[in-house]
Parts: sequence; C-alpha cells; structure tokens
Amino acid sequence: MVPLLVILLTLTGAWAGRPVLLPPPHAADLVLPPDQWFTQKLDHNNPGDDRTWQQRYQVNDTFYQPGGPVFLMIGGEGPATAIWVVAGQWIEYAQQYGALCFQLEHRFYGESRPTADMSVENLQYLSSEQALADLASFSAAMTEQYALPEGTKWVAFGGSYPGTLAAWYRLKYPDMVHAAVSTSAPLLAKTDFLEYKQVVKDSIYAKSGEQCYMNVQQAFADAEQLLEHPIGWRSLTSAFQLCAAFDGTSSLDGNNLMQILADRIESVVQYNEDNRAFSGHKDANITIGSVCELMNDESMGVPIERLAALNDLIMTVHEETCVEHRYQSLIDKMTDLDFASENNDATRTWIWQTCTEFGWYQTAEGAEQPFGQHIPLSYYIQQCIDAYGPEYVWIYGGYDQSFVDAAVAATNAKYGGRDLATSRVVLVNGSIDPWHAMGVIVSSDPALPAVYINGTAHCANMYPARAEDSPELVAARQQIGDLIGQWLQED
Repeated sequence: MVPLLVILLTLTGAWAGRPVLLPPPHAADLVLPPDQWFTQKLDHNNPGDDRTWQQRYQVNDTFYQPGGPVFLMIGGEGPATAIWVVAGQWIEYAQQYGALCFQLEHRFYGESRPTADMSVENLQYLSSEQALADLASFSAAMTEQYALPEGTKWVAFGGSYPGTLAAWYRLKYPDMVHAAVSTSAPLLAKTDFLEYKQVVKDSIYAKSGEQCYMNVQQAFADAEQLLEHPIGWRSLTSAFQLCAAFDGTSSLDGNNLMQILADRIESVVQYNEDNRAFSGHKDANITIGSVCELMNDESMGVPIERLAALNDLIMTVHEETCVEHRYQSLIDKMTDLDFASENNDATRTWIWQTCTEFGWYQTAEGAEQPFGQHIPLSYYIQQCIDAYGPEYVWIYGGYDQSFVDAAVAATNAKYGGRDLATSRVVLVNGSIDPWHAMGVIVSSDPALPAVYINGTAHCANMYPARAEDSPELVAARQQIGDLIGQWLQED
C-alpha cells in the first residue's frame, strides 16, 4: 500500500508585535466543520502524571482519497478557528493530493484549556516542547482511529510561530513527520529583537521611499520631545485621544505609548497587502502605501499631526473610543488568570512563552529604525516580572534579564536556531515581513531549501490565491506544491 502522507499546517492568534497568521477570507460563504475533542496528556515529561484534558480539533474529509495524504493544521497562539479547515492555500494542496485534513488547537489557547486557570503554577505546562509532544500524541491517536496504514508520512505546514513548530516537529520527531513547510517562522530565539524595527524601516523604503521614512522618523522624534514636559503631556493626551491624562513621570507609561504608536505602523507593514480581507478584517485596506500617502500629506500638518491622523484612522476602523496607554492597565490585563475573562486575548500566555523561551522583544534600541529610543529592552523585561510576579520567582528561583537570556540560549541549544539539523523542510519568508530577520532566507542545502518571496509580508503564501498576487508569490506557491509532490515520492 502507498504510504499515507500527513501534512501539518500550523496557525497563530493575534497580539501587537507577535508573529501572527490571520484567518482566511469569505468566512460567511463557508460551511464549517464542528469542533471535536481529543483526550490529551497534561505533562508529557512525567510518565507518572496521568492527568488529562480536552484538546479541540476539527476534521475535513472532503478531498480524501484512500492512500492519499492527511493534512494536520496545528493551532498557534490563538483560537484554532474552523475557517482554516476549509480555506487557505493548504486546502488547494489538499485537493491536489487527495488529503484528509485535521486541525489541532495549541494548548492554553482558544478553547484548549488544560488547567483551571492561567496561574504560573499551571503555565509551567505551556511550552513548545509540550506542544510538540501534543502533536505526536494526537497524530498517533488519529492514525489508529482512522486506521491509517503503517509507514504513514507526516509533513508539517506552519505559518508564523507554528511555522517554527512545524520545523521543530520535523527536527524532534523525524519518525512521525516526513517533511515540513515552515512559513514566516522565527527559528532563532533572541532576547533583543532590534532587527524587527530595522526591517520595518527597510520595508517603508522599499514600498514608498525616503520621504515617508523621514516623516515617520520626525513624527516620533517630535513625540519624544513631548514626553519631556507637562505641556507636551497635555498635547499627547489630546492629539492621540488617550483614555487618561498622560503622566510623564512614569517612564513605563511613556514606553507603552511609544510602542502603541509604533505598532500602528508596524502592524501595517507586517501584514502589508495580504489577503486577510476575506475574513472580514477591517484594516486590510490600510497598507504601507496608504500610510505613507497620509504621512507625506503636508495639508495634514507637521509629521506628528499626520501620525495623530493615522492613529485616528485606525481607531475609527477598529471602533476604539480612546487609546489606553497606561502600563498598569496592560499589567492588569496580563495578571487576570481567568480563561473566560474578556481580558484573555492570549497576551498573558504568549508573553509567558516569550519570557520563558523565545524573547523576540521588538526594541527601538537600534539606530537604523524610525521610532526613537523610548522602547527599551527593560520595558519588556519588566512585563515578565510584573505579570508573573512572586509566584514566578518562587517556582523559578529568581527573575531578571539574565533569566530571559538563559531561557533564550536554552531554546537555541535545544532546537539549533537557524542551523536546523534535519532535512525535507522548506523555509518560506517574505521580504517585507519583519519576522524574516529571525528566519532563514538563503540556503545552499537542497534538503533545507529557502523560498524568499520579494515584496510579500507575513505568511502571504498561505492565504488563498487572488488575481492581483505578484508573479513571485504565484511562483512560490507552485514551488512549495512541487516540493510536497516530490517528498511524497521519497521514502
């Protein structure tokens, strides 16, 4: 019998500045499969711990042909919405290769809640290592449940953080996964990810030129000046519609406000001209081009007034009534332990993973970026301390930047960073996406080919095709599909 191929596609959730694959379009037109539940082990590292929990998954068998591949979409740091089980480029590959499709939600995100709450005592079970073991456990169970043939091959697909998981799954479980397509995946853990904002600069230059970049840089320089005096504080409060009067005596409030304003531009760059409008995303039409058109419009006033106008636009699109800039409000959200709380937008769980494994803090400490110098590494490290507090210290024996540095070093030692010691993994990145700086964009190893797509942003190849897609994007999707077909033929 022909070995069955199982392909994993991994997804993520949403948080400013984190690697996120957003849902595909036309959700209202799709018939979605129901949620199902898998009994998963809580702690894969402790054979004596028999506690279990219910992990959400969905199935789509529309295209399955006996002996054909099975695709498993693995959730990332957000809800595993059923939309992705019926839409996206991976579904085109599923139709091409006659695939049975699964989606498995990541532990501690969405409805997959292994513990009663998100206390630090419980968050010790949230890690990439546990998530990878979840994949292996689920895949083994589905192989038995669906009577899949011996020798079934698994190929992991992933976009963003789950793209990292896809590559690591192939690395750590080569007997379970035959190959991987790893898209927009940050493979190198790094505490101070100053390169993120540097790529934002390069992307603004590439799409709209020097004038826009200089206007953005001047706007943030002007904002930094306003941070220094009470008169400026009143101007910031009014111009950017803050929820409370700005108090410049709190450096963390200043850090938080500057990162919020930087994210107004960074998020546009990260998802520039993608195809997320198909899921009803209200800001999909805001691109680098439209941002720069506004930032270059002298009729809107000086650069900081244009930045305020951009802020107004994004607030209107997202129906925001004010900008909550206070650092303590962020910490209040992050210290809410209730899964069911309206504060649970995955920030607490994702920041936990950055504090204990990845870093990836997008500082403005590098010179080659337009956002000033008020977004330091200490701002992010303080979040780890304040969000997880004494309980964190009690369990882990202390906490400061050296702990994060050590955790990041351990992650790179465990997985190899950019030096993946594996094969049959294609590494896909877009030139506009800031996350490509932590990935692999050039490879001389035919077993680990790199596909670097000029002019595209985060996970662009994973969205459904459309008429306006660039020739480079069209060619990349074809190349990836050909690699899947090639690997299907290999033992």
